[in-house]
Order: sequence, then structure tokens, then C-alpha cells
Amino acid sequence: MTQIIVVTSGKGGVGKTTSSAAIATGLALKGHKTVVVDFDIGLRNLDLIMGCERRVVYDFVNVINGEANLNQALIKDKRCPNLFVLPASQTRDKDALTKEGVGKVLSDLSKDFEFIICDSPAGIETGAMMALYFADTAIVTTNPEVSSVRDSDRILGMLQSKSKRAEEGLEPVKEYLLLTRYSPARVTTGEMLSVEDVEEILAIPLIGVIPESQAVLKASNSGVPVIMDQESDAGKAYSDSVARLLGEELPMRFVTEVKKGFLKRIFGS
Repeated sequence: MTQIIVVTSGKGGVGKTTSSAAIATGLALKGHKTVVVDFDIGLRNLDLIMGCERRVVYDFVNVINGEANLNQALIKDKRCPNLFVLPASQTRDKDALTKEGVGKVLSDLSKDFEFIICDSPAGIETGAMMALYFADTAIVTTNPEVSSVRDSDRILGMLQSKSKRAEEGLEPVKEYLLLTRYSPARVTTGEMLSVEDVEEILAIPLIGVIPESQAVLKASNSGVPVIMDQESDAGKAYSDSVARLLGEELPMRFVTEVKKGFLKRIFGS
């Protein structure tokens, strides 16, 4: 049974596309045939983070409009045989996505893939609403700051009222919280909300905490999903998140401040 997973948020710049790429790659590395679909029509960043921007010939909108078939538009990842990318169009308007068109593409993808990851644009405009409408599972991505968490709460309201599952009276969309750019040191100084603060506000299960890390920027710039950098804390945290998504129970890492030892405090790292 295919799972359609939307990676969403109310606010831009919280790491949705980074998270979509990492989660899709993590699922594929665990042997699950996975496709990640870019719903951000007009902007298109997923192909850059996946390192396949030069290989885009046809896109999501071409498939919806019948200008190309899925086989022509899907890009197979060079590093992972189970992973495919369906890029967004850079030249079309967001209104190019129709409920019927998106539904047909997702239905066709469901015949071949175990997981469909929908990389949603921020907010509640057309692309975002299309991405969440068909979801079985939502990974609500937020930074530990008040405005980001507040906007994520609004997205939860949309999932509970405007999704296909809500319309048809089916079992609700499964909701998970992914906390990104987390810094325990800044929590200690009161600069950002703690994990517990965010959990209390949103009241949905926590699937992962991704620490603030230069590895994320480095990975994005090099076109390699950060989950493939298992030397970095961010890469390890995304791997943990994928494992939890698949039902494993793991302790939450990177949520407490690492205290420097006596010698480090004197001589530095």
C-alpha cells in the first residue's frame, strides 16, 4: 500500500525541501522504492538539493498537461537506485496544478512506488493545498520560534479540515512534528523555544529534532541530501527520523547542550 507523505509548514525557510530530500533518500536507502515530488511551481529547488538540476527535461506540470508521460519526467537518482525525483516547473503559474491532474499523477505513481514524498511550498496557497490534500501522513516542519510554530498550528487546522481524508470522513491524516535548526545552547539562553515548548503548543508526535548545522548548507550547495553525510549530526538526526517514520523506537538525540570539559573550556576545541 503506497503511503503519500507531505512535508509541510506554514512558514518559509524552515527546511522543508532539505527535509523532503533527506527523508526520501533515507527511505530509499532502506530499500523502499520512493519518489519525491516538487510542488513548488515557479520556484523549484528540490532538483538543486538532489543534485539533478541539469537533468530536468520534463516536469510535473508537463505530465499533468499531457505534454510528457511519467517515464519521461521522472529522474532516477544516480546514488540510490530506489529513488526518483519529479521536478516542478520553473515557468508555470501555481494555478497549473489542478486537483484532478495532481490526483491522476499521484494515482499513477502509486502503481510503482511504496512512498510518495510531496515537497510542499510554504503557507496555504494552491501548491501547498494540493500537496496536503492527498496526504496519508504529514510531517509538519518547524523551527523553534514562535512565528514558525504558530503558522504550523494553522497548517494542522488545514490538514484536519481540507484534506481528502477529512472530506471523505476517513481516518485522519497522521501528523508528525519535525523540529529543524535546533540549538540547545540557544534554548538555554532563551533565544528559542525548547522541544517541550513546541510539543506542548502543537500536540502532535515528535518524529525528529534536526540540530543547527553547517553540514545542511554544505550538502545543499553540493547537491547531496544531508542524510548521506553520516559524519554530521544533521545526517544522523535525519536517519533517526526516517527510522521512527518506519516504526522504530529510538531515543531523541541532539536535544541537550553538550557541556565542555575543563580542558576544552581553557584551551578551546
